[in-house]
Amino acid sequence: MPHKHVESIASGSDGEDQVERPTELGAWIGNQRSRAATLSPERMEQLSALGMRWA
Repeated sequence: MPHKHVESIASGSDGEDQVERPTELGAWIGNQRSRAATLSPERMEQLSALGMRWA
């Protein structure tokens, strides 16, 4: 995923209260990869289960 990739993520509990916010997903993924050595084993497992590519 490109570093500048942005996704609109809906937040809120109800359909009426939901607000779409832009989220810099590409940057977040890059940050997780660069911090892989400091992530907990549980977090690494959760991200791997979602299909995270570490290299």
